Amino acid sequence: MSVTVGLKGRADTVVNASNTAQAACSGALPVFGTPFLCALMEEAAWKSIAPHLEAGQSTVGTRLNVSHDSATPVGMKVWAESEVVEVDGKRLVLKVAAFDERGPIGQGVHERFIVTDERFLAKTARKLEG
Repeated sequence: MSVTVGLKGRADTVVNASNTAQAACSGALPVFGTPFLCALMEEAAWKSIAPHLEAGQSTVGTRLNVSHDSATPVGMKVWAESEVVEVDGKRLVLKVAAFDERGPIGQGVHERFIVTDERFLAKTARKLEG
């Protein structure tokens, strides 16, 4: 399997007390929090790529440049969409966008890298060594 330009993904949720700006400590208002907008965009991205990887591979997010353009109140459905727009070896670039029931709420670019799970986790675990 391989990752190709044009792969698309989607993730959705409903705004509730646990994904507001208040809950994320990123603001004082009870609206969909920007950290959760970013997480939803990343979810759409990795889920679209995962089925096209070899066994023992994953992707990790390395860059996310987004705007959060419109607030969404508690109770409203939100979703993110992603599309792979560039494949450069193990580096993947995706266009991401988010929406609520009234229209666009955010957009941007997300970069992910394909990693070998075992090697990545071993390297990370070395940080614990004295």
